[in-house]
Formats: sequence, structure tokens, C-alpha cells
Amino acid sequence: MFLAEGGHHTPLIVEFVNYYIGEPICRFQIKYTKPLWDNYVFSHFGTSAEKVFGPYTPENAIPWYTIMFIIACLLTVAIIWILKGKLSEDDPSDGQLTLESAFLVLQNMVKDVIGEHGFKYFPVVATFACLIFVSNIMGLFPLFMAPTANLNVTLALGITSFVYYNYIGIKENGLIGHLAHFAGPIWWIAPFIFLIEIFSNFIRPFTLGIRLFANMFADEQIASIIAGLYPPFTQFFVPIILLPLAVFIALVQTLVFTLLSMIYISEVSHPPHDHHEGEAHSHSDEAVATA
Repeated sequence: MFLAEGGHHTPLIVEFVNYYIGEPICRFQIKYTKPLWDNYVFSHFGTSAEKVFGPYTPENAIPWYTIMFIIACLLTVAIIWILKGKLSEDDPSDGQLTLESAFLVLQNMVKDVIGEHGFKYFPVVATFACLIFVSNIMGLFPLFMAPTANLNVTLALGITSFVYYNYIGIKENGLIGHLAHFAGPIWWIAPFIFLIEIFSNFIRPFTLGIRLFANMFADEQIASIIAGLYPPFTQFFVPIILLPLAVFIALVQTLVFTLLSMIYISEVSHPPHDHHEGEAHSHSDEAVATA
């Protein structure tokens, strides 16, 4: 959101990283990865890696969004570690209370959406939430850009969510059982429902990624346009005025991505059989006691 006049620019930290390690990585890409892209992928479409990715140079050997996302991962770990501090049950710090509040919110969401048994998926869900939120708000600070404002990052997150919930479905139900749940309970329209569900599931990574990217990219573009209306005043005061709105958008987009991922997990994950049996026994005991 805090951008130089004229829109996006390359952050200094990206230039610094590429200055020191960009040249050897560029040589490696030209020697190994570029021929793979050209010979096995883009040759079938009559194009080349350079036309798709741009020229291979030391200055862009490591894309800005890759560096920003790595920084987002490091910042997420650092922020949680700082907020956690020295855990205390009797005298918790403000940071610990903040983490506990976020933990309870996510925990209740997991229980409401997935069920009591879904708490075993909490670490992955919480990782999505923390990492995406930090990535979203990075664009609010000088020298940083939001990696989620790039489609490559958001599609990678969407594919990760897609692979994870399908892994859960196959692990819990087996491959045949996982595929069978796409067909629905009505046998005579099962083939039609199966095709629709398969198509719907395969576009989920793209809808997750494009939704997150579009909102974060639009937020940065709007802020950039407004900041360039009457510099330097709009470059300084407008971002400060829009800061609460930008944080709200970052939080909402984090919630949407995390909630949809939980919904997808709830479709393929079910309570263990002994949980159902325990409930059945409790209901029968209540009925006997009532009688």
C-alpha cells in the first residue's frame, strides 16, 4: 500500500538478494530449468520460457513474490514467538492473551465447521490463517510488498489446500471411497453428479487463489492510484487514512480462505465410528433412564 509514485517498484531487499545470489541462480536456471520448460512444456504450445516468464537475468533470478513469501514465513514464526513470550497461567502477557484469543476463535470455527474430530486438522488450518494474514498486511509497510498480491503465490496456496483436503479424504475413506462420495447417494444420476463434482473440485484451487489475489491486488492498486493523485500529501496521509480498511480487508480475505478450506475438509472428513457408537449408547442409556 505504501508505494512509490508510479506504482509498483522492486523492493530494496529483493534487489539486495538478487545482487548477491542472483547470478549463480540465473546460470543454473539457463542451464537446467529453462531447457526443461522449453522442451517438455512450452514447445507444445509454440512458445518459450522467456516469452512466458520474461528474460532470464540476475536481477530477476529470484522473483520478488518468492522473496516476500519467504519473509512472510519467517515473520509469521517470529511474531508468534514474540507474542508467546514466556507462557504463564497465572500472569499471562498481552501477547499470550492475543494468541489465546486467536486460538479460541479458530478452535471454535474448526469445531463448528468440521466437528469435534476436526481439531486434529487445527495446526494446518492455523498455519493457513497466520501465514495468509501476515502476507496480506506486509504491503502496508515500507520496503515490503504483499506476496498474496501475486497470482503465483495465491495459486500455490490454493493448490496446497486442494492437495491437503484430498489427502485427508483418501486417508480416511480410501481412494475408492473418496471418489465414491463425489457420485452422491442417487445411483441413477451418479455419473452426472460425479462429473460435476470432479470438475467443481478441480477448479477450487483456482477459485481460492484468484479470489485472494484479486482482492489483495485491487487493494494495492487502488491505494497506489489514490496515493499518486496529489503527491507528496496523498502519498503520506492517504495510506494512513486507509490503513484500518486495508487491515480489515486483509483479515476478511484470511477468514474467507481459511473458512473455505475448513468447509472442504468437512466434506471429506467424518467422526470415527466409535464416536457414533458412543453417541448411540448414550442416547439408549438416556431412553432407558427416562423409561
